[in-house]
Amino acid sequence: MSLPIPTAASNAHKPAGTPVNPESVKDVKLFQPFTQKFVKIHNHIGVSPMCMYAADDGHFNDFHIMHYGSLAIKGPGLIIIEASGVVPEGRITPQCGGLWKDSQIEGLKRVVGAIKSQGSTPGLQIAHAGRKASMSPPFKGDYVEGKSNHGWPKNVYAPSAIPFAEHYPEPIEMTKEDIKRTVQAFADAAVRADKAGIEVLEIHAAHGYLISTFLSGSSNKRTDEYGGSFENRSKFALEVVAAVRKVWHSKPLWVRISCTEYSNPEPMGENADGWDIFQAIELAKEFKKLGVDVVDCSSGGIVQGVEYPRGIPMYQVQFAEAIKKEASIATAAVGLIVEGEDAESILQDEKADFILAGREFLRDSAFVLVAAQALNVAINWPQQYSWAVKSRRNTSKAATNKNSEFMTTIP
Repeated sequence: MSLPIPTAASNAHKPAGTPVNPESVKDVKLFQPFTQKFVKIHNHIGVSPMCMYAADDGHFNDFHIMHYGSLAIKGPGLIIIEASGVVPEGRITPQCGGLWKDSQIEGLKRVVGAIKSQGSTPGLQIAHAGRKASMSPPFKGDYVEGKSNHGWPKNVYAPSAIPFAEHYPEPIEMTKEDIKRTVQAFADAAVRADKAGIEVLEIHAAHGYLISTFLSGSSNKRTDEYGGSFENRSKFALEVVAAVRKVWHSKPLWVRISCTEYSNPEPMGENADGWDIFQAIELAKEFKKLGVDVVDCSSGGIVQGVEYPRGIPMYQVQFAEAIKKEASIATAAVGLIVEGEDAESILQDEKADFILAGREFLRDSAFVLVAAQALNVAINWPQQYSWAVKSRRNTSKAATNKNSEFMTTIP
């Protein structure tokens, strides 16, 4: 049973990452609230979903409360909890989270409670790993988990019986009945997410997982109505979105997609036989018709052996900008956004509507607070930390502007 966070431990009344004086950020978009439907996110910075490989039979536990709570207390407006399998065989690893049965609601609800207690908005990504399922956590290696390690290598599904790589499982080509059951599983997971208190739901349609492989002609070689043309390859994705939107009612619905698979080394180039930005734009237009609120614009992961841009800050922002402008839908930008000034410039230049960072939060959970320093914004800190903050923190960036009050002590 969920245990409430004591009032003394809560920062929901004045979350970290909110401006001390709202008037002071009238020209700083990063620290203004972001509102969709009836959900108000207290700034424009969120934590991308990142797998922790720490669940037991899909159930979240105290590790997840500790992990997500440690992020929430540092001020991100939104935290999207890691990819959670809508069916047991839809997990990437045996240690991934899941939401395919009611017993998994309670653990998720406890994580949600920790996030909400600090004033952050809890999101969740629901997913099916497709042909990338039954693998090991990356910190253990890169191999198939067999039955002795709770894997399911003979029960891996994909649009076509094509493995992602030689050392990955041989997938089973899904039947139409398999597709129908999977669509329903996404909708059922959305209902459970609502019961757990999730406020923003994201469907994972990127990175070579199930929905993503249906979209690309490189991984989808079907000859029925789910393969061939762009319209056919998009059919499964649109059915999932429609089914989820029907039960998710009035809360924000996001979809993460890979905007290109990099088979064409030019990221914004055409790849009609695979997957490219032009098809991604058309898909986003269809998402908008179905009531999707934000397209989370990532890339890659669909095919092996392609060359990715390396070490280029903000290299995926161009996708968010293209989809925002061409599909007239809100987008989230991701990909090596590690500086507060860069995050703000993306919003100011209207290249995206929201900023998501992933690994940067693992490297520095205070990313939001450091971004505020860089932008000379005085923001609230968790009340439990405020006594140590005083009025200023000496960093190389702070030292360049001695007249700025970067932080404040909370009474």
